[in-house]
Amino acid sequence: MKAALTIFVLLAFLAGAVWVGHYGWESAGDVTMPAWGWWMMGLGIFFTVVVGGGLMALVFYSSRAGYDEPPHLAQKRKAKRRHKNPQAPE
Repeated sequence: MKAALTIFVLLAFLAGAVWVGHYGWESAGDVTMPAWGWWMMGLGIFFTVVVGGGLMALVFYSSRAGYDEPPHLAQKRKAKRRHKNPQAPE
């Protein structure tokens, strides 16, 4: 039941996003974008994909190189000689 509710909510979010996108596209009317605007949008998309791919490559490299392993706590070695407690009675 919980999974069905989660899927329903996510589909509702998707439907809302599609509706807002369609409404924005239709309300713009006959607005045209110049060629340099298309170039800039293309470059933005390209560099977004490059940065995303680079970050994913770093994630996979980090995982395979062992950088994602949990830390190991270093234990202090016990001293061979016990230091005298200056406040302890002799």
